[in-house]
Amino acid sequence: MTSDDQHGSPAARRRGWTTLRVLAAGVAALAAAAAAAPAALADGPDVILKKSTVWKFMTPDDKLVVYGIDDPLVEGVACHYTLPERGGVKGMLGVAEEVSDISLACNQIGPIAIKEKFTQGDVVFSERRSLIFKKMQIVRACDAKRNTLVYLVYSDRLIEGSPQNATAAVPIAPWGGQGAPVKCADWVK
Repeated sequence: MTSDDQHGSPAARRRGWTTLRVLAAGVAALAAAAAAAPAALADGPDVILKKSTVWKFMTPDDKLVVYGIDDPLVEGVACHYTLPERGGVKGMLGVAEEVSDISLACNQIGPIAIKEKFTQGDVVFSERRSLIFKKMQIVRACDAKRNTLVYLVYSDRLIEGSPQNATAAVPIAPWGGQGAPVKCADWVK
């Protein structure tokens, strides 16, 4: 068998290209994980609970994960959201596209103080749900008539978004001896 037969045949070239694609996907996944790691450590959500939903042999299980975040602009409000995370080989490599089923609950956990004016729909938190195309966002709004902060979680894609979403409302109430509560309408641009 000649060298040309080993490396020049169509089957050998296909194997070579397949190997290169797998290596490129692995390098891209590692680069994405490395790029996301500092941001996750600095401002990332707190993992509250992980619960396996589908057992996988020799790879990570599919699971539901509950996270907690504080609104960076509004002191006294915390949100918890639950999202599914895929296991298996794609989940392990970080290339699985995650589904858009996300639940959300936000509550007043102390006296509410708004740090600066905001626009309706400002992003509170954002996270990628696939390697390139999909991300999850939590946005904030003010219901001025009811003096309530409203939080919406949804996912969007480069080409096509998802109608799946969840909403949480946090009525601004006095806390302890605080006196009259803040009016969110005064803080909307």
